[in-house]
Amino acid sequence: MAQGSRAAQDSAGSESPEERLDRAVRAAEQALIEFEIAVETFRIEVENFSRLHHQRLGPMYARLEELDALIAEARAARTQDPEDVRVAQELRARVLPMPSVEELFHGWMDGDGLFPEATAMLTGQAVQPPARVRPSEEARKLYRELARKAHPDLAQEEGERKRREEFLIRVNTAYARGDVAQLRELAEEWAKGPAPADRGPTRSEELYARLDWLARRKEMLSVIAKELEEGAIGAMLRLAPDDPDRLLDEIAEQLLTEVAKRESELAGLQG
Repeated sequence: MAQGSRAAQDSAGSESPEERLDRAVRAAEQALIEFEIAVETFRIEVENFSRLHHQRLGPMYARLEELDALIAEARAARTQDPEDVRVAQELRARVLPMPSVEELFHGWMDGDGLFPEATAMLTGQAVQPPARVRPSEEARKLYRELARKAHPDLAQEEGERKRREEFLIRVNTAYARGDVAQLRELAEEWAKGPAPADRGPTRSEELYARLDWLARRKEMLSVIAKELEEGAIGAMLRLAPDDPDRLLDEIAEQLLTEVAKRESELAGLQG
């Protein structure tokens, strides 16, 4: 064991400064690629969750705003107080048009009545789970493999870098849709394409410049990651990273409870 460790030290000691620098650059490149994959994966999750959040909960938030305005107007009509009138006018100015019943219960009913899933829930039958917010595990695996193989940071020539960037745009689009079939086709396409050129000898100055660029790139990604994590949707995802659909269900139940409270309060003022 000691002999093996000594041999490794001897081998490292025999490297030239440029070889050690080259090894450091390669390690930094791989670390940055993994970090970029993690940030992009989370960005897509946030984007998908935000879209679903708006679809399912947006009408409920709009209904609450409408009820707040109606309550303020009813109170102002009773009291005739100038401050109550001002508050009512401000709340009314913020309100979008009243959502229809179909919009309020988006995903649960339409003009013909309740969807089968909603009926099943009310009757105690098994309910079909809602569509996944995030791409499947197979899509995740294919995306990560493609991102590692075709990442632009592995290119040493501008033309090759551009080809990789354009290819990864298509990969990201397919992954955002959770399109496994498209990701498989892209994997086959990349396998048939030109292999990335081997890294040739580089001067120490170029390697130092490369390390500096990698460091600045990582710093920029860290800012993006922090903004995603600290945003409202990112914070919600952190509450239920393994089951974001359940979190939406819980929020929907809370909003429906608030709607019922507001409607009761409004009925009292109007009565």
